[in-house]
Amino acid sequence: MEAFPPETLALPSGPALVCWRRSRRARRISLRIDQTGGTVVVTLPMRASRKAGMALLMGHADWVSDRLAALPEAVTLADAATVPICGVPHRIRHVPEGRGGAWLLDGELHVTGAPEFVARRARDFLRAEAKRRLGGLVVAKAGLIGASAKRVNVKDTKSRWGSCSHDRSVMFSWRLIMAPAFVQDYVVAHEVAHLREMNHGPKFWALVDELTPHTKAAIAWLRAEGPRLLRVG
Repeated sequence: MEAFPPETLALPSGPALVCWRRSRRARRISLRIDQTGGTVVVTLPMRASRKAGMALLMGHADWVSDRLAALPEAVTLADAATVPICGVPHRIRHVPEGRGGAWLLDGELHVTGAPEFVARRARDFLRAEAKRRLGGLVVAKAGLIGASAKRVNVKDTKSRWGSCSHDRSVMFSWRLIMAPAFVQDYVVAHEVAHLREMNHGPKFWALVDELTPHTKAAIAWLRAEGPRLLRVG
C-alpha cells in the first residue's frame, strides 16, 4: 500500500481532506471515510489513474459530504478535555511540574510534562489501561472454557474492535477502554470464543452466550456510540 500526503479538495458542499492510496491488492477504485481522522480515503489499483479516482470522488460527492457531516465532533486529548474511561467521563488535567506521566485521581486524568506531550501521554495511558484491563478479562474468560491466548495486543484499529488469529493471538482496539464495562465484557467474550470456534456459527454464538450476558446490548451500543470513540485522539 502506497500512501500520499492528504490534500484539501473542493467538493460541491465545501472543502474536504482527501487521502490518496495506491494498492497492489485493489481490483477497483474505492472510497471510504476514515472516521478517526475525518478524511476521505481514495484507494487506486496500480494501473488506475488519479483522474479516474477524482471522477469517482466527484460522482459520489453528496454521499461523501453527508458522511463527513454525520461524523461526531472530534475530541483532542488536551488540557480540560473530557474523555470517557470505562464509560465514565474523566477531565484531563495538565500538571506541568508533576512526575509519573499520567494517572487517575478524583475523576480526572492527570498528565505531566510540556503541553505538546499531553496528547501522547494521555494516549499512552489509555493504551496501557486497555491492555491491562482487557488482558485480565481474556485470561479470566479463557480459563472458563479451558483455553488460553498466546498473546494479547492493543492497536489503533479502524474497522474492528477485536480479532483472534489462528495462532491464538488476540487483539483489541485501545479505544475500547473508553467504552462501558459491559461492552468490554462482550468484545472480550467474542474474541475468547474464537479460541475454540474460529467461525461465527451456532456453536460460536452459544459459547459467547456462556461467556457474557451483554451481547445484544453491547452490539447496539457499539453501533450507536462506537463512532464517537474513533473521534478521540
